[in-house]
Amino acid sequence: MALFGRKSYRTLTELVAGCQQRQPRAQRALYERYQGRMLGVCVRYARTLAEAEDIFQEAFLKVFDHIHELTKPESADSWVKSVIVRTAINYYNRTTRTEEQYTGYESLSDTPVSDDHLPVLAGYDHEAILALLARLTDDYRMVINLYLIEGYTHAEIAALLKIPEATVRSRYSRARQWLVNYINQHGIQRHEFLGEGS
Repeated sequence: MALFGRKSYRTLTELVAGCQQRQPRAQRALYERYQGRMLGVCVRYARTLAEAEDIFQEAFLKVFDHIHELTKPESADSWVKSVIVRTAINYYNRTTRTEEQYTGYESLSDTPVSDDHLPVLAGYDHEAILALLARLTDDYRMVINLYLIEGYTHAEIAALLKIPEATVRSRYSRARQWLVNYINQHGIQRHEFLGEGS
């Protein structure tokens, strides 16, 4: 018999309660519960894997610091994801927003592409989507993530990023146009990303 009994958490409510009591085993279990899935969310917002890992670590420090504020333990999944996304946005605002990046994206017209490509990323596997998003500048990648993947509205994104809603719409339109053009110009077919036969 082990000197210290191993505590298992049968429900999310028990796990959250353990974290609220600052039990190290509960904190480790919560961290491990979200590590794979939420690190993937961080990768969508970051330029590199190392940057994504930094965002994830910073977010989990916030999770542990504020878990006592969680009054409905059954909503922990959405609460943790919200902390992760907001941490990624704060990281973006703190580190990259001040770096004005002028690239070939600025030469794109504001004319929206046709809706027959909507949604742009439908049908591609996870790795292909990450590879395409990584080609966008930080400001465009942030808007595409928040709008297409997280489901925020243009107004919500504007409030989160502290920029005008018109800027959000413009960035979304330009990023979407760039993604469609890139896919079309490089002759990339969905089956190539999905690993199906040629």
